[in-house]
Amino acid sequence: MKRLGLMVLAWFAACLAISAAEPIRLGGLFDLTGPAQQIGVPTKEVALMMVARLNQEGGLNGRLIELVIADTQSDPSQAVVALKRLLNKDKVVAIIGPTTTGAAMACMKTIEEAKIPMVACVGGDAPVKETRKWVFKTPQRTSTAVECLFKYLNANKLDKIALLCAADKFGQEGDGYLKSMAATRGITIVAQESFDPKDADMTVQLSKVAVAKPSAIVVWTIGSAGAIVAKNAGQANINIPLFQCHGQPDSNYIKLAGPAADGTRMPSTRLMAAEQLPESDPQRVVVLDFIQTYRERGLTGLSTHSGYAWDAVQLVFNAMKKAGTEPEAVRDAIEQTKNYVGVSGIYNLSASDHCGLSVDSLVMLQVAGGQWQLIK
Repeated sequence: MKRLGLMVLAWFAACLAISAAEPIRLGGLFDLTGPAQQIGVPTKEVALMMVARLNQEGGLNGRLIELVIADTQSDPSQAVVALKRLLNKDKVVAIIGPTTTGAAMACMKTIEEAKIPMVACVGGDAPVKETRKWVFKTPQRTSTAVECLFKYLNANKLDKIALLCAADKFGQEGDGYLKSMAATRGITIVAQESFDPKDADMTVQLSKVAVAKPSAIVVWTIGSAGAIVAKNAGQANINIPLFQCHGQPDSNYIKLAGPAADGTRMPSTRLMAAEQLPESDPQRVVVLDFIQTYRERGLTGLSTHSGYAWDAVQLVFNAMKKAGTEPEAVRDAIEQTKNYVGVSGIYNLSASDHCGLSVDSLVMLQVAGGQWQLIK
């Protein structure tokens, strides 16, 4: 009996030690206010959803994960202020976010000096175009999306294209890759125009590129501007195949463009066509599980962006599970990630690739009858 009593006491002591253990703090750097909040707020919710899942499963060796959230206010300079607070006050071991390329670039110097890993949820290539020791990102590179699009255009003999790119950093980056990669892919650019993503009408630019009689028009922008272009093309009876970029697969695109969305095509993560994936696709189970959890949490407005924070938190957690919580060990383990099946793709990172997603991580979608349809 005495031995049994000692065992019970030891068990209670162990439970108390686990419950009293300090949580492992991750910093969540998101655009919660300002013009980029439509990306930052859902990204925060998904990060919290992933952390809740991990804690429900026992955390890391009994230690809970705590996501300490900071608002960048959609301002790169404020992102740096928020980051420093997470590093110096909250003592986080890694950063999830930020959610805009400008904020990520502004945070580079601070992250490198602090020697804390950051897994950004941004679409632009800039944070990882030049490999930086402490910086990673979960969305596909812009160059990867262009490659996916060009593979489709080649396969369908749509080799003369017109470009319609936003005059912001995202649009300019897409424009640069579209031009530089076209020649090596046997594609000719026959016309090009740009627009302010805040413009309410792009009919003039569409009409100008249509005169060149391209076999396809490629639009490179995110947000409502892409839907406006689709509507304008329909209103002007421009029947040239219209392609959007990998940032457009979003429930809002179909809602805003209405019937004009039908027939438009674009690269996307598998998330937007999960139930259409073959049973043999290793991502199918993962993506369907994500969607179920997303809906159970009461979240709506699923988009191709939705999985980025889930994958970012999981990459950091997997690294800590393998190497502990010391920041450099976490960084090294993230960089050594192989065959992680995520929502946004299957990740294989390396010292020269801090994104880790190939062109095979994307599929081509088209809108048909107001629904996303996987192009096989």
